[in-house]
Amino acid sequence: MNNLAQATWVEFRKARRSKMPLFTALGFAMVPLGGGFFMIVLKDPDMARRVGLISTKAQLTMGAADWPTYLRFLTMAIGAGGIILFGLVAAWVFGREYSDRTAKDLLALPTSRSAIVLSKCVVIAVWSAALTVVICLITLCVGAALGLPPAAPQVFWQSGITIMVAVCLTISLTTPIAFAASAWRGYLPPIAVMILAMVVAQLTTAAGWGEYFPWAIPALYVQGEKLGAISYAIVVLTGIIGLAGTILWWELADQTR
Repeated sequence: MNNLAQATWVEFRKARRSKMPLFTALGFAMVPLGGGFFMIVLKDPDMARRVGLISTKAQLTMGAADWPTYLRFLTMAIGAGGIILFGLVAAWVFGREYSDRTAKDLLALPTSRSAIVLSKCVVIAVWSAALTVVICLITLCVGAALGLPPAAPQVFWQSGITIMVAVCLTISLTTPIAFAASAWRGYLPPIAVMILAMVVAQLTTAAGWGEYFPWAIPALYVQGEKLGAISYAIVVLTGIIGLAGTILWWELADQTR
């Protein structure tokens, strides 16, 4: 691949010099912080009920102030909402070239268009994985600061594996968003596609067909639903189609701005 390593290095420099990594990290940090708030509420349910934060029924639904409940909250949030944050990363990485009107200049470089696309996808994957690691570290710090009761190592290992699989599935589903950012040349269209995908995911899940809709599968996975091989194949195929479509667009479309 012509100049793939160099193109990837340049894309990482673009991301590092922007404020987007900081903004996405702050946004994702709300997940463990929100979970920590619920742990504080559950540690003192009488106070929470007195001030109207939770009812007795809500307390029974939420669980106890312990590591399994806290980690379950984290995995559910990543599985259901990861596509929003990772999708925003993909929309920015690809859409900024059109919003900043640098796409033509980028394509004038002696680097193949497929290498440019792949380098951006590498940045999206590494960026998303780094955000996940940061959030997991924040979760451990918050849980330790709250003094949650000790849990067996298997609890942490199982949650870590679940999060890792959910993140991989979600990252695969960002390629159609990258295609939307390229085909419609900007930020807003891919965000609209992402919102539409989330809405349809909710509808298909409610109808019992979520295991066949790619953007519903990560959330079903973290909920413990038994998914067949077809579900994982659908996610992989969606990622491959999105990547192939994005490469073909950059190779064949008339890039006028």
